[in-house]
Amino acid sequence: MTQIDWEFILTVTFIGFGLVIVMLLLLVFVMKAFGGVFTHKRKKQLPSQSELDGETVAAIMTALRLFSGARHDRETEMLTILSIKRAYSPWNSKIHGLTQMPNYRK
Repeated sequence: MTQIDWEFILTVTFIGFGLVIVMLLLLVFVMKAFGGVFTHKRKKQLPSQSELDGETVAAIMTALRLFSGARHDRETEMLTILSIKRAYSPWNSKIHGLTQMPNYRK
């Protein structure tokens, strides 16, 4: 009967578990660093609120309202749902897709 080397088994287990934890923590720090870099670049690109005055904002909003109003037709907001009666068609019948069992004669 062979003897089990518990010391070796526990050493490999703890080293493996520790390696997984260290790699996960490293991955978290790398992802946080990437997030910080990308949000820092995004904050630089956005214009500040003081660059746009009230008249400019009003002109932009008026242009957008006129553009969206001219783009759509005037429609009544009434929905009409018609019920259409469909005739029976063997094309969509499931029973015709089944094959009959052949009768074997002896």
